[in-house]
Amino acid sequence: MKLERAAGVLLHATCLPSPFGIGDLGPAAHHWLDWLDAAGVRWWQVLPLNPTGPGFSPYSATSTFAGNPLLISPELLAEEGLLTRDDLDGFPGLPTEYVAWERLVPAKERLLRKAWNRLVEMEPGSLADELEAFSREQGWWLEEFALFDALKRAHGGAPWYEWPDPFRRHDGESLRAWADANCMETGYSRFCQLLFFRQWTALKAHAGHLGIRILGDVPIFVSLDSAEVWSRRELFRLDEQGNPTVVAGVPPDYFSETGQRWGNPLYDWDRHAADGYAWWIARLRQALTLCDAVRLDHFRGFAAHWEIPAEEETAVMGRWVPGPGRALFEAVEAELGDLPFVAEDLGTITEEVRELRRVLGLPGMAILHFAFNPSPRSTYIPYNHTRDLVVYTGTHDNNTTVGWWSEDATEGERELVRRYIGGEGWEIHWDLIRLALSSVARLAIVPHQDLAGLGSDCRMNTPGRAEGNWGFRITPWMLDEHIRDRLAGLIGVYGRDGAA
Repeated sequence: MKLERAAGVLLHATCLPSPFGIGDLGPAAHHWLDWLDAAGVRWWQVLPLNPTGPGFSPYSATSTFAGNPLLISPELLAEEGLLTRDDLDGFPGLPTEYVAWERLVPAKERLLRKAWNRLVEMEPGSLADELEAFSREQGWWLEEFALFDALKRAHGGAPWYEWPDPFRRHDGESLRAWADANCMETGYSRFCQLLFFRQWTALKAHAGHLGIRILGDVPIFVSLDSAEVWSRRELFRLDEQGNPTVVAGVPPDYFSETGQRWGNPLYDWDRHAADGYAWWIARLRQALTLCDAVRLDHFRGFAAHWEIPAEEETAVMGRWVPGPGRALFEAVEAELGDLPFVAEDLGTITEEVRELRRVLGLPGMAILHFAFNPSPRSTYIPYNHTRDLVVYTGTHDNNTTVGWWSEDATEGERELVRRYIGGEGWEIHWDLIRLALSSVARLAIVPHQDLAGLGSDCRMNTPGRAEGNWGFRITPWMLDEHIRDRLAGLIGVYGRDGAA
């Protein structure tokens, strides 16, 4: 992937302002794009856009092909006549500073149900025809997802491996009979997907009109409780009952002394190779309909992944096992052309991983929070940067820069930063933003929390912590002209505005 020199901002769509308890794809998202454009920002980075499972992590989705219905804008539905002003006014007051997930989900579900019921009651028309066409065109993934989604609701949100035996086993005859008897429920699931894709497509078109590209995110692994594992279990290393025999994670590292046991089922890579990696090609093609490029999360897993016996409670007793390597990407390139991917090559990186990235011509990542260990010096320190990198102050898994500086950085790191920037770090967030934008790395991305100078209470995720994540939202003052103009000035100084 060839990058031009540019700047980006990292902010997930759930973090945007909105009066409905969560960021969505409506007016505030379009305003956000205008704000980026005025600042000279050319990339918007988002996290995975799929429907979330327990814990509401976008990296633990119930489908890798579907969109998250919680992102659907009620305001846009009202413009189409699917909701009324009374419906919007009746939405419960929810916090604007964070996502109150447990209260949000049922409230948003009630609104979407009202929109669906209104469509059902309408005379046949263009939207019903559009739903029928969408269902036909996207049926290759949508039919299985709609059935999975409806069954999950019918069983109180329980994971598929706890469903009654015929449904758990994906018995075709039982599923067809259930779908026929519950066509309104599967119809509702398809309807929500139509709404998501229509609204996202309009938002992406607005971004394209402004010259802003969207960098998405594809986690290497998928959740056990997902439509894909339920319906295509032959592609994963499961036993006869559908239980994983081994699961994914990473060994002990900076984030955790016992590593991270993610629990995702691992792929049967031989089976994927046997059919030419067709499932992966479809997955990446779908991701690239939503975004202009995607970050491949845990890229090192394509070279080798950490395999943990399913019965282990931590990641300590895992082992490295070879991944598909070049073969997967050669198959993808043969079908999709150039590879518009960024390799998330953080963590335990070997020469094998570096060589795979180089051979594929993919940009890697450099994180400034990890750059200032006094000895040995990090490859992330700015004087070690190369052009084929995306440099970040921090990512969604890091503390904010202010939080890192005050709580996480060692005194040795702080002293090296002071000497490096020639200052005391009174505005450490802007100091690191300046270092990122001045880097030779072609793309520099800053989380919006750093633009606003927010502390650790505003971080997006703490790896290894099961609760209290993914709730951050921006408020209007974080989009003020002062922040925008200061960012624009630095983008211009360091030649990331296209004028240099």
